[in-house]
Amino acid sequence: MFIVPPNNFNGTPTWNNGPMFFEPPMMPLPDFDTPDDTRQNPIPQTPHTNQDFQLPPVPPIVNNPLYNQGWLQGQIGKYIRVSFLLGTNTFQDRGGTLQEVGISFIVLKETGTNNLIMCDIYSIKFVTVFADQTNKCMP
Repeated sequence: MFIVPPNNFNGTPTWNNGPMFFEPPMMPLPDFDTPDDTRQNPIPQTPHTNQDFQLPPVPPIVNNPLYNQGWLQGQIGKYIRVSFLLGTNTFQDRGGTLQEVGISFIVLKETGTNNLIMCDIYSIKFVTVFADQTNKCMP
């Protein structure tokens, strides 16, 4: 059966007669009733090439200042206030000294209690980095 559009005057079929999926060629397996031990031989290995396919190292997101994690990495040791959006309309602020930045979290050290708080980086909406207050608080 041919599908012939009005301008197809030569009557060529419009579908591909080839196989739908390409299957790689396979080695034929020996018959089950062979008297020798050809079925016991291991399958030959593919030839090993001396090509090295190592990719160059890519800096992780944590070290790249173009990402939030990389920028926050440069603020470690500073006092920050972080605003989190919880759900659709709840904001919560947390403050402390930034201790650590991971791929999906930050760790804050609370000023009053020295407790460590691990925070989800994906719910952060605003980060305020405070200037060094030690010079301004001196009497």
